[in-house]
Amino acid sequence: MMILKRWALAPLDRERAAALAQRHSLPSYLALLMEVRGQHTDQQVAALMGPGSDFSDPFLMKDMDKAVRRIRRAVDQFEPIVVYGDYDADGVTSTAMVYSYLQAMGADVTYYIPQRAGEGYGMNPASVEALARRGVQLIITVDNGISAVEEVALAKSLGMDVVVTDHHQPHEKLPEAAAVVDAHRPDDTSPFKDFSGAGVALKLLMALEEDDPEGVVEEYVDLAALGTVADVVALTGENRTLVRRGLRSIMRGARLGVNALMEDENLTRPVTANRLSFFAIPRINAAGRMGVPERAVRLLCSEDEEEVRELAAEILEDNERRRQMENTIVEEVISAVEADPTLQYSRIIVVAGEGWHPGIIGLAAGKIAERYGRPCMVLSIDGETAKGSGRSVEGFPLFDALCACARLLDHFGGHPMAAGVTIRREFIDEFRRTLNAYAAAHFPEMPAPVVHLDARLNPAVVSPDIPRQLQALEPFGAGNPAPLFGLFGMKIRELSPMGGGRHLKLSVQKKGASVVCKCFGTAPEDFPFSVGDTVDLAVQAELNEWHGREELNFIVREVRLSGLSDEECIHSCRVYEKFRRGEALTPAEAETLTPDRRELAAVYRLLRDMGGRWCSHQSLLGRLGEPGAQLGKLAVRLDILEERGLVEFTLRRELLQARVPKQEGKVDIFASSVLERLRAQTARNGPAETGRA
Repeated sequence: MMILKRWALAPLDRERAAALAQRHSLPSYLALLMEVRGQHTDQQVAALMGPGSDFSDPFLMKDMDKAVRRIRRAVDQFEPIVVYGDYDADGVTSTAMVYSYLQAMGADVTYYIPQRAGEGYGMNPASVEALARRGVQLIITVDNGISAVEEVALAKSLGMDVVVTDHHQPHEKLPEAAAVVDAHRPDDTSPFKDFSGAGVALKLLMALEEDDPEGVVEEYVDLAALGTVADVVALTGENRTLVRRGLRSIMRGARLGVNALMEDENLTRPVTANRLSFFAIPRINAAGRMGVPERAVRLLCSEDEEEVRELAAEILEDNERRRQMENTIVEEVISAVEADPTLQYSRIIVVAGEGWHPGIIGLAAGKIAERYGRPCMVLSIDGETAKGSGRSVEGFPLFDALCACARLLDHFGGHPMAAGVTIRREFIDEFRRTLNAYAAAHFPEMPAPVVHLDARLNPAVVSPDIPRQLQALEPFGAGNPAPLFGLFGMKIRELSPMGGGRHLKLSVQKKGASVVCKCFGTAPEDFPFSVGDTVDLAVQAELNEWHGREELNFIVREVRLSGLSDEECIHSCRVYEKFRRGEALTPAEAETLTPDRRELAAVYRLLRDMGGRWCSHQSLLGRLGEPGAQLGKLAVRLDILEERGLVEFTLRRELLQARVPKQEGKVDIFASSVLERLRAQTARNGPAETGRA
């Protein structure tokens, strides 16, 4: 399988970067990065380099005054209150914040989080009725509620008031609640809109504690930061201030539950948003995915060390079970895809399985989309219905594609990059066909994933100053991604294992300048290139402390054969996929795939001489001395050699291993069904037709 990505290097105006550095006394790498990211104005520089903007007045948010009045009345009159949350990390942290604050105020308060599997996201009629039977008089939603028009009306009819706090986009009609606090409602004029649910919850607490908003920020900003990073909202404006302060709070280690979630981390090093995403947040999410989100709320609220230890151990076990289930689903999906060419070469991968955990299929879909470089939907079948989760690639609007399939779906929702569906089992095959037909009609050539590079690095002048200077831009995350640099034309000198063979260290060189890079999660045998290959590397620069001194590390995020033309190679691969799907080809497309005798012989000799070493398609092109050649044509050459019995292949991820068996007599290489199919698919098209893959 050939997976290609488009590498996009940000344009750089060196003169403007130098002027920016001089005007604001900025280090060179920092000024360069701010220039390529469009941070030119004095105000932008001040916002990025300063301590962070102050939080705006929470009462600027529409209905915040109404929310505060209704909640204070409930606290003063000891009315039963429920904080109605959500099962993901944003909802869990929001719930923990509001619940623990109201509990400290002496309120009669509990919390409710719906089950992911049985109830789904947000308010539902059954839970509203159950809360009414318990005598609840006020429901405060966090991270949900803006679309719960019917559920809020039901609560009102049962004698309960609802205060909605949410950050999702509202529908045309707002719930008729006691207050609806959401910066995205059309009549809201507050200055910042992009909060997570936890960010809105923090603003609510600031408003409730209006005489000392700074005190409540200090108390809860760590939880708000966790929710903000978890929800992947832009880390700009007030979110940037919130997360920076939250990271400092986490470093102080005051909250036992957060410390327990970070137990594998060394809190003597600065806590970053990336480290939260790797350690604490997946563990909080695991509790919700495995059906016990309230356990995570208890952990974050508890001040009892023994209880925290017990809850943390259970949540870590949840996370390990989640990881094992996720790996099992991913392996089963990969097996299904690679056993079925129809799936392997489809524009959108749609795979269904019995009994896959519905809380984990979204994670699996993300891994499959990344592995194959195309949109993916993973469906879990339970009886006569299935629930599905999808992930897309940049440039393909998955939600729009689902809209074209609406007649087949019981429910669906999402956005361009991720979506969920509920579908009857009997419609799954038609759903797959309809989804791919939409893609074929609207995207004759499917978009490829994009690698966004901030700048090109010269290996002769790299130094620890790079990550040291860029620390000023932390926290990195959505809207402010960690810088990604390009090392181009680097020759691989050495490959060596790390971490017991689970990771890889590679030494690369250009014009006498050597750089050491690390590939985490890639075993040496799975690396798609070999010593002697010349590659381009997309890397992140990090500083580590080793034996008391700082060490510069380059972490490899992407690698490709140097000298390839992205556009030509992606198009060539798309034409090859079109051929493998059995679609009609234009004469020009067929010509780009059809090899001559010399090209076939060159590949055969190379594979024979390699003696069964593992390699990738790109690595083969480099060894053939054809870095500008068409990858699609190379794939056809390999298909022909295999079909004629001249080569036998073993496949592993993006790698292939060739064995050249001993031949008895001559083989007519052009008596190939692969070539016959090429001719047939071209003839079926006709000379006048044109198109893309």
